[in-house]
Parts: sequence; C-alpha cells; structure tokens
Amino acid sequence: MELTPAQKAALKELLNIGFGRAAASLSQLTGHEVLLDIPAVSIHPLAQLRPALAEVVRDDVASVHQIFSGPVAGNALLILNHEAAGLLKQLLTDETPLPLNIDASGREALTEVGNILLNACLVTVGHLLDEQVSFSIPYLDLDTLQRIIDPLLVSRESLRYGLLVQAGFRLRDTEVHGYLVIALSEPSHDRLIKAIEVRERKGGPWL
Repeated sequence: MELTPAQKAALKELLNIGFGRAAASLSQLTGHEVLLDIPAVSIHPLAQLRPALAEVVRDDVASVHQIFSGPVAGNALLILNHEAAGLLKQLLTDETPLPLNIDASGREALTEVGNILLNACLVTVGHLLDEQVSFSIPYLDLDTLQRIIDPLLVSRESLRYGLLVQAGFRLRDTEVHGYLVIALSEPSHDRLIKAIEVRERKGGPWL
C-alpha cells in the first residue's frame, strides 16, 4: 500500500521521537555524540519487502531481530550490510572490526545498538496506541537478505505488512545507513494507521 503524504510525514515525526531517545541512550553508552535521522519511510506488503530492500542492500547482511507482542504484535529488525555494520562497530567501540562471523565484540555491539533502537521505536508506538508492548530478547543473525526476510512470509503471526525505515547514524563526522523493518499483521497495521490518523486530526504533541 502507498502511504499518503500526511501519513508518511506523521510516521516520520512519530519515529523520530523514538530515534531521539535511542540516540541519547547510544551517546551515553559510548561517550560519543550519536545522531539518528530518518531520510525515508514507507510501507510494503511483505511479499514486496525484499525487492524494495534489495535495491539498497546487497549480499550478506547483519540483522538484529526482536519479536514484540501485545495488542500490536510482530517482528522488528535492524538490517545493515556487512560494510556498514563493521564501520558502525568501529565508530562505536574504537576497535578495528574483524569479519563479523568471528568478531564477538562486533556482534555484541551491533546487538546492543539494535536492542536500543528497536526498543525505543516500539515503545513510542506503544505510547501512541496507549498500550504496553512486550519484547523478546534480541538476537543477531548473519545471512543473506533473502534468508532474513523470507521467514517473515510464513510466520505463524500472519504478518502481512512491513514498515521500512531508512536509518542514518551520524557520529564522528561519519554517516552509516541501515534499515529498520517493523513487520506487522493486518490488524496491527490497521490499528497503527488509524491511531496516526486520529492523532493527526486532534493535532498537538504526539506523546
């Protein structure tokens, strides 16, 4: 489905609140100023999500997964190609990265980044819906984009839509791009869009 311009602007505004909280947590954790922004946001049927991501992410990827549950449920992922993941780890830890499959500190750093960012965004969505969202323990996966995305298509949660958010990490005069995916069931997707439209009509602060 296509977001209207108003819906797209509203989603960016909402997610920027979560990104701001995540940036503050990452800055405190690393001792370096971390800025996060959202260049683009879109929603796709899950069957179209991999082709959309394949235009900007190629080869193997690093992904942090977090399943969330409650009145709004689904699967959230932070996806980076290996070059971006290695650079982000180096910027955050001052350590030269090894290949991710053997770099334990790199995997730990990326999992924590994903945990902070995904939690912040999902908590923000929960506040909008006035509902509590529960999270699983995040885990890191290193695989091809196809093998990361395709299991979502056969998930027992009947996930139907993917909210795709381009994430820009800026620190130490360097920018690293990743992609946040929030996979939703049709009822969860409809609740989110309806809540955004209601809040837009009311005006005022989001949270």
